[in-house]
Amino acid sequence: MASSDETSLVWLRDDLRLDDNPALAEAAGLGLPMTVLYILDEESEGIRPLGGAARWWLHHSLAALAADLESKGSRLVLRRGKSDAIVRKLAGQTKAGHIFWNRRYSQPERTIDAGLKDWAGENGIHASSFQANLLFEPWTIRTGAGGPYKVYSPFWRACMASADIRDPLDAPAALPEPAASGPGVPTSDTLASWKLLPTSPDWSTGLAETWEPGEKGAADRLADFLDGPVEDYGTGRNIPGTEGTSRLSPHLRFGEVSPFRVWREIRRRHPGKIPADVGIFRSELGWREFNWHLLYHNPDLATRNFRPAFDNFQWGRVSRSELAAWQQGKTGYPLVDAGMRQLWQTGWMHNRVRMAAASFLVKNLLTDWRIGEEWFWDTLVDADAANNPANWQWVAGSGADASPYYRIFNPVTQSKKFDADGSYLRAFIPELQGLEGKQIHEPWTAGADGYPAPLVDLAESRERALDAYQKLKDE
Repeated sequence: MASSDETSLVWLRDDLRLDDNPALAEAAGLGLPMTVLYILDEESEGIRPLGGAARWWLHHSLAALAADLESKGSRLVLRRGKSDAIVRKLAGQTKAGHIFWNRRYSQPERTIDAGLKDWAGENGIHASSFQANLLFEPWTIRTGAGGPYKVYSPFWRACMASADIRDPLDAPAALPEPAASGPGVPTSDTLASWKLLPTSPDWSTGLAETWEPGEKGAADRLADFLDGPVEDYGTGRNIPGTEGTSRLSPHLRFGEVSPFRVWREIRRRHPGKIPADVGIFRSELGWREFNWHLLYHNPDLATRNFRPAFDNFQWGRVSRSELAAWQQGKTGYPLVDAGMRQLWQTGWMHNRVRMAAASFLVKNLLTDWRIGEEWFWDTLVDADAANNPANWQWVAGSGADASPYYRIFNPVTQSKKFDADGSYLRAFIPELQGLEGKQIHEPWTAGADGYPAPLVDLAESRERALDAYQKLKDE
């Protein structure tokens, strides 16, 4: 039996939503006065601070979450610092008898959570954690030999054969009143005091024009995608000049929508056999699950080669000017440049173009993949601890399921094939507006005013990369 003055504490992290939030739902069901907490932790050991674009998103997502909580009769308490110390202190201040959170899967976060669960047990506090942000928790999917998977296809087949995926939970109709501490409710930082938004200069105009962070934005994005583009996803996902992808990645990254809700909404629209294109989209959810599986079993995925043989790979020494040209979208290759400019303007890049831009940096410029991973970490609104390094290692050939490791994306061939009319290129490279036909894919043949000459020769740089990969293979 709970004492009359006992309360509950819900600690939100990468689950900034009311819908299908098991921790929040469990706490609401108790009916005790409830504190809903978010901690900006940039101090605990091993925690990787957010990049600039993700900080912008977090600010707006927290603002939306706070408003949603208030509409249900609750409030959001913001604190900044080391998570374990803050949770312990706030639990004591509010006389919390129950602490709820949804599980995380990176090693530093798991260490914090395990320590808090032990502390809670020692102090008579019930600490409960829940599966909320992955369809399949990493330790539950094992090979026949009992180990983790290293190849995507058999991993996803094992997922599909393992268990039914649970139904999502509806958002609570109302939430218990906020927990009091002494004469008033627990104090909260102001969101503005965290200074998550860019200033001097404010480069976020394009992000604000492109995105609506928060649970409503996520729900609208999901509905729009499932009402149209998903039906052509197999083809549309490869055409950067069209709205052929879901663009759910930042909403999933911050937990504004759960994968269980996405899965169930697909099933609701297709209760029978899943159409092929819709199945391809579901397999992309599987790729996200696979990347988190990799990170769980390889905690240093962002800093060490998944394939140890690549520790001997001879990366080139990219110059500052070459790296800046790539970062700023001034390599002279339109597909790469359009993607990098889209990234800077919107905090996002089409996946087909991500592969081409990453391949150009790693293989044509022979740059260590970790340099590209760090740039994407800072500039992508959807950069998360698993997808970002796993995908960079996939392109580099050092990662799991890299097929084949020596593959080099030709940005000219790619743009001719997937942006034949040049609409994507023109959208982000105004210098090419006047070019027509094949010239827009090879502007050096037309002498485009104001557009840089190619940074490197594709054929020569390709051979240099292949030689480097061959030396690795011969060792």
